[in-house]
Amino acid sequence: MRLATMFSAALFSAAMFLALAQPAAAQQEPIRQTIQSQLEAFQADDFATAFTFASPNIKGIFGTAENFGAMVKNGYPMVYRPADVEMGELREVAGNLWQRVRIVDQAGRAHLLDYMMIETPEGWQINAVQLLPAPDIGV
Repeated sequence: MRLATMFSAALFSAAMFLALAQPAAAQQEPIRQTIQSQLEAFQADDFATAFTFASPNIKGIFGTAENFGAMVKNGYPMVYRPADVEMGELREVAGNLWQRVRIVDQAGRAHLLDYMMIETPEGWQINAVQLLPAPDIGV
């Protein structure tokens, strides 16, 4: 009887883990698509469309698609014209979802960025982007 109880507890724990992991997995593809769609809009110089993927907070800071586009062109050139994009892991940190993205710029340099994502009535939107420090190379 004791073995059956332990087995039931293990099954319950596994089921709870899978149930809790499902929402993040279900959100991953729409989040990645939002980021990819914004990158495609930047490559087409379509700042109006790129701006639609920004959260209300970001829209309030920059005010117009033109201001937003100028900030990206000048501050995040790897995002404005990426040579290669690779989606990393989606993580929850302090209640926020962060999508790790590796972008290779036109000069061949790799950059790691974290995109903070929020869900709004319009769908997933980008609430912040952090350029992460380059990892130390060598000893």
